[in-house]
Amino acid sequence: MVGIKKSLDIHQKLTILSQDSRYDLACACGTKDSEHRRRSKQGTWIYPVALPQGGTSYLFKTLLSNECKNDCKYCPLRVTQDTRRCTLEPGELVRAFLAYIRAGKVSGLFLSSGVLGNPDVTMSRINAVAKILRKNRFRGYMHLKVIPGASAAAIRESLALANAVSLNIETAGEENFRTLSKSKNYFKDIIQPLHLISRLTQRGAPYAGVKQTTQFVVGAARETDKEIVSHSWNLYRNLKLHRIYFSAYQRGRGDPHLAGEQSGKVNSDILTREHRLYQVDWLIRKYGFSAKEIQFEHDGNLSLTLDPKEVWAKAHPEYFPVNVNRAPKYTLLRVPGLGALSVERILQLQKYGEKISSLEDLGRVGKRLHKAAQYITF
Repeated sequence: MVGIKKSLDIHQKLTILSQDSRYDLACACGTKDSEHRRRSKQGTWIYPVALPQGGTSYLFKTLLSNECKNDCKYCPLRVTQDTRRCTLEPGELVRAFLAYIRAGKVSGLFLSSGVLGNPDVTMSRINAVAKILRKNRFRGYMHLKVIPGASAAAIRESLALANAVSLNIETAGEENFRTLSKSKNYFKDIIQPLHLISRLTQRGAPYAGVKQTTQFVVGAARETDKEIVSHSWNLYRNLKLHRIYFSAYQRGRGDPHLAGEQSGKVNSDILTREHRLYQVDWLIRKYGFSAKEIQFEHDGNLSLTLDPKEVWAKAHPEYFPVNVNRAPKYTLLRVPGLGALSVERILQLQKYGEKISSLEDLGRVGKRLHKAAQYITF
């Protein structure tokens, strides 16, 4: 393993650690340019975050360390990799972050880390950063990563300090998980802590209001989209997670024996899988679909050519056409090509008794509205 050069200063460490933090997406994902991450002049990554009162601010996102004792075969930072390693002391990170705050470049922090020594040693360092910031009267947004295998005490301490926490589930089910890591236990290190965080953050619980998220790595193991959607549905329904993120496995970065390396799939296909899973996630969270309504191909994966709402529509011709002048919100949201904004526009026109007679009445007619034309009537 390549050792860290002692001459590295804080900014050089931050450049390395912020770059390596890009493998964890569980804080931001969007479709608009304003929702995409951007890189600062200092080489660090700044991530957008939606504010409760509306609008967008930015999170300072970095690792505390890219040293890691774990063997996660999909991860470019796994213990067997020959990569440049470095670690920030909690005080160093605090000084760098507060400089960004004073300059008005960010409003919050997303902090993760490789595993140094053991999970609780790492958690103590992550929590130390948060404690110093809170003692310095920083009341802004903090998202802290929970390290797999962390103790209940360490998790409780993070929840007492953070606005949001995340523990990555990584893949769907124990069988798939065993192909990704031998150093972690799926139930003990991942599932049990996920349940604990959920219990502690529900309404009436000690840390109610703290948001809980997680992330799947897509395409590293042999998991199907159907398995991921099933697990996601259970996480939303049973654990009340705030968001689930999906990270496409990039071939060539992991262990050559991984299923994702042997499958023959190109990176663009895996990226499309990620995109389709986000579309399904939106259907479940925002459009009233359940997991059992999602249509899959014979191999258990989502279509790479059609979006999941259109696949559902083609499988249910009896549902269409929909009369946009009379249909309720629930029905309109199931029309391919009609998004939330278009549906709200239709509902407003219905409310005031204005007859909708053409696509032009719904706004600028682009590719999406053209798709809707075959599923609606006026």
